[in-house]
Amino acid sequence: MEQRTDRPTVEQLDREIRRRKRSLQTHRIVRSTLYSLLTVAAAAVLVSTLFFPALKIFGNSMVPTLHEGEIVVCRKNSGFQTGDVVAFYYNNKILVKRVICGPGDWFTMKEDGTVIINGSVIDEPYVTENGFGPCDLTLPFQVPDGQYFVMGDQRASSVDSRMSQVGCVTQEQIVGQIILCIWPLENFGWIEK
Repeated sequence: MEQRTDRPTVEQLDREIRRRKRSLQTHRIVRSTLYSLLTVAAAAVLVSTLFFPALKIFGNSMVPTLHEGEIVVCRKNSGFQTGDVVAFYYNNKILVKRVICGPGDWFTMKEDGTVIINGSVIDEPYVTENGFGPCDLTLPFQVPDGQYFVMGDQRASSVDSRMSQVGCVTQEQIVGQIILCIWPLENFGWIEK
């Protein structure tokens, strides 16, 4: 009787069993890690879409507060106050401006660009150069119920609620309040009123 030499030895079988177990463990770890990463990514997308949308700034109407190319985070909320920076829908675009006054308030401006709300001059430390800018409203102007009067920080050139083509912004148009600049990193920080 001839002895077959192609049969594995016990040591070879033991090594192969250990190799396969390690391979199965590696596959389980990789699969578990991928599922975890996908879950975290899906949760991040959901949170950013529903509660904290991120936006890229285009244009210079909010300089010096925000600059072109910066990426900012919004917080979805309601009940905006004077000084809040908000993003809102306008003609299939998202614009970013500052809330100047709210529903029922009376807005007017002096020729030098000084803003007066309900008879009082408002403090605007975020405006570096006052200017009257483009305005086709009859002043003084009362903000309609459920709407907000918004303006850019670059008063001389910003197209905003002072122009009837943009007008006041409704609560439904507002994406949210811009609260944080996240890019570029040297500009990382909270957006101040």
